[in-house]
Amino acid sequence: MKVRNLQRTHGLGATTILATTLLAAGTAFAGEHERSTLILTSTNDPAGNAVIVFKLNDGGTTLLSYLDSITTGGKGGASTNAGILQFRRDRGAVANYGSNSVTELVREEDFVRLGGTIKQAAGCGKPASVALTNDHLFVVGANCAESHAWPGGGIEGAVVALADPSAAQIAVGNSWSAVTLSSGSVLQLPLTSAGVLSGAVTPISLPPSASSVPLGEAFWHDTLGFTPAHSPDSFAIVDKDRTVHPVTGPTPPYPTNAPCWVAKGAGNIWYTGNSPGHAISIFFSDGQGGVFYKSTPLPGAPSDVSVSHDGKWLAVIYSESNDAHVAVFSIDDYGDLTAAATSGSVGVSAFSGVAFSQ
Repeated sequence: MKVRNLQRTHGLGATTILATTLLAAGTAFAGEHERSTLILTSTNDPAGNAVIVFKLNDGGTTLLSYLDSITTGGKGGASTNAGILQFRRDRGAVANYGSNSVTELVREEDFVRLGGTIKQAAGCGKPASVALTNDHLFVVGANCAESHAWPGGGIEGAVVALADPSAAQIAVGNSWSAVTLSSGSVLQLPLTSAGVLSGAVTPISLPPSASSVPLGEAFWHDTLGFTPAHSPDSFAIVDKDRTVHPVTGPTPPYPTNAPCWVAKGAGNIWYTGNSPGHAISIFFSDGQGGVFYKSTPLPGAPSDVSVSHDGKWLAVIYSESNDAHVAVFSIDDYGDLTAAATSGSVGVSAFSGVAFSQ
């Protein structure tokens, strides 16, 4: 009898706990569902950098509204680069090229505020691009690549000296990081088991058809996709063994078309910002390379591109008539793009870096 009573009591407790858990989960899900999608970009102003925040309103009509402008306290000025602003979960980072620093950004509900300021390592300067993992911030500048604790900011891992000052972007995969150099090369920077830079650096040998002006890049696990923008093969896939598979881009090639900036979509889809072509150029890949799919036109020249964490949206920054805009496209089940919303003028001639916060 006691056993039966205990079982009955346990059953009631389990039912109560299950109901409470489901209620809490439902509340959490509702909270997540109600949280707005924000899109952030930077002015990169040499006199004083600022982050511009837009809110994506996805109701009956998709709208992109201006939300805030946040002065970072540092100076901009980077050029020929991508990934100067990144966001992951509730924290982001934006590089201040002219101040040798990175500003932390913190999301609270539907607002973004400044966090701390992270200085580059001694002797390093002019940060042009950042990348984020769960626990680390990666920075590449004119003469160094670094990994920092995130969000604490302290140096973790080795500081890698760079003899070439033309770094365009840093990106991080599962076991290695990569730096594109617009002068014509890509560097492999292995990670330690702790996920920080090991200090080793190896140039990746690029074929002549895919070696002119590497700029944008993104990882798919441990596979790198990058854009040798001025090459006839204007997209390329690289594995962790540094094997390069060039992919012919849209024709005619540079100077008519030049995929420059990269965002990873779902599965084997890659989106590139085609600056002279005024378009988003889409590629598909496999383990042996890939193929150019199609281009979606833009009103101006794109200078960075990003895919939302839920995979539903693509944002691209571009300038038209000396006025900067953010354009948002919805992504369907096949990876095709449909124009959804464009930001109005905020009095800035060009943006640098673009990222989602959801």
